[in-house]
Amino acid sequence: MTAHAHPDTISAAGEVEVVERKSRFIARVEPVGSVADAEAVIAAARRRWWDARHHCSAMVLGLQADTARSSDDGEPSGTAGVPMLEVLRRRGLTDVVAVVSRYFGGVKLGAGGLVRAYSTAVSQALDDTRVVHRRTLVHASVEVSHAESGRFDNLLREWVERSGAVLGETAYGANARLEVWTPPDLVASLRETIAAASGGTVEPRLGEQRVTDVPAASP
Repeated sequence: MTAHAHPDTISAAGEVEVVERKSRFIARVEPVGSVADAEAVIAAARRRWWDARHHCSAMVLGLQADTARSSDDGEPSGTAGVPMLEVLRRRGLTDVVAVVSRYFGGVKLGAGGLVRAYSTAVSQALDDTRVVHRRTLVHASVEVSHAESGRFDNLLREWVERSGAVLGETAYGANARLEVWTPPDLVASLRETIAAASGGTVEPRLGEQRVTDVPAASP
């Protein structure tokens, strides 16, 4: 089995201001889980920047990025919402909304200038946040004695860091139960690591597969 990659998302909101020939473009991007969430972000921008002339927006939603909407909000057709949407598409993102509030500076930018300004503003706002990868991972649990739990916890933490896996919860009962969410193609590696550490006496138990958010490595 190989890990299945889904479109990425972002970890938190990002916001920047871009000035182009006296016009101010205030861009905000946020992670969202639904169209209603995205519309709430747009509405909040309208309230916050109430005196801006335009509040253009774009959103991509769904596990496979299969829902997309955009609005030019009074700008010439195709000069704002669609270019903003294209930035989200090029970045391979989903479950994200972008809204750009524009204060007109008195100088017309033309269609090309508007496309560049709106695209640049969204791109820079995305640069202000962090990408989160989405991967289909397999649940694996490891049961060890309480005396061995610390050693195996450190072992799994080290393995997770170099494997693109995610550490799960630890439960304590008669024994300690440690959890890992691993890419399917690294199950064999996890088995080998656990076997080597336990002399072959401990084996991970596999469970469900689930789409899981995995923070991108820092540049």
